[in-house]
Amino acid sequence: MPWATSLILLLAGLCGSSLGQYNEEEDLAWLQYYLRQSRVSSYNYVPYYEEESPAYAYSYPSATDSEPEPEPEPQQAAPWRCPQECDCPPNFSSAMYCDTRNLRYLPFVPSRMKYVYFQNNLITSIQEGAFDNATELEWLALHNNQIGSEKMGKRVFGKLQRLERLYMNNNNLTRLPSPLPRSLRELHLSYNHISKVPPNALEGLENLTALYLSHNFIFEMGASLKGLSSLILADLSYNNLRRVPDGLPASLEQLYLEYNYINAIPDHYFQVSPRLLYVRMSHNSLTNQGLSSNTFNSSSILELDLSYNRLQKIPRVNTNLENLYLQGNQINEFSISSFCSVVDVMNYSRLQVLRLDGNEIKRNAVPPDAPLCLRRATVIEI
Repeated sequence: MPWATSLILLLAGLCGSSLGQYNEEEDLAWLQYYLRQSRVSSYNYVPYYEEESPAYAYSYPSATDSEPEPEPEPQQAAPWRCPQECDCPPNFSSAMYCDTRNLRYLPFVPSRMKYVYFQNNLITSIQEGAFDNATELEWLALHNNQIGSEKMGKRVFGKLQRLERLYMNNNNLTRLPSPLPRSLRELHLSYNHISKVPPNALEGLENLTALYLSHNFIFEMGASLKGLSSLILADLSYNNLRRVPDGLPASLEQLYLEYNYINAIPDHYFQVSPRLLYVRMSHNSLTNQGLSSNTFNSSSILELDLSYNRLQKIPRVNTNLENLYLQGNQINEFSISSFCSVVDVMNYSRLQVLRLDGNEIKRNAVPPDAPLCLRRATVIEI
């Protein structure tokens, strides 16, 4: 139905969820209620480069500044009963709202629940077996708490075989939760204290489409992404990576690696992902010595951000590329061969935006055949 589709698109814009993963036939009543009654936290990633504005916009409802009242210890409730600390609307019996209530513990989750919201609290631990009764869970929101890895049960998510979205960003995690349900589609772990991703940490997550690990302290990814056969988006920005992850999945469309310490990329690295559209590697330590002539010659990439690195020459790119950002490097020449191997009426670049400002190129260094090669460019900044 058209109204249902419009509602889904509106909610996806507010919540930052992947549009392609909603099913119109699912019960939408709980979504309508949450829009009306609760304040929604959002994750929004702008897919195109917008000057120098921050790429991330997180928004969380503010917790009250008043001193919280002492809370009773959580007690085992009847399987159908809603905990007194939370709100379980009778018209939407599969959703439980416990967000922004200064909770320091996880209340009991009734077995009928599919969507549970614990975000914006003061929760520090997740006891073993906390969700064993709620095996129907599909969404679990635990973001913006104080949960530490050492205070989590070893298999707290082990029985959630229908869980699709897990939100644990903005906590105190030092490692990835394990094991994770194979049903997961989205995993949100940004803004934690994770330093390493073991090779088997994401093993078996063949349904995962979006992985958010930005703003951690990760220095090594190894080949942990290789087996994620459905992965579309990988956000590893703002970490301590010295090298790119080994073995990108063939399904990958968006790769964000900005604000790391990467200085080299293997030859043909991106060509194993024929659907790759957006690559962001700004604010790294890339040099021309660390790149081969074919590193970025991938026909699928539409947007490539290499700004604020240590490049001295324009790397060769494919003629299908539409947006190229190279500002803030040390480039001292305008080489037209980087864009067009042959310059004539039939051979030209599809480039629309080219930024070279903040380099060492002078305006009069642009070769005379540049307008023929870059005939589609609407923005060229030097």
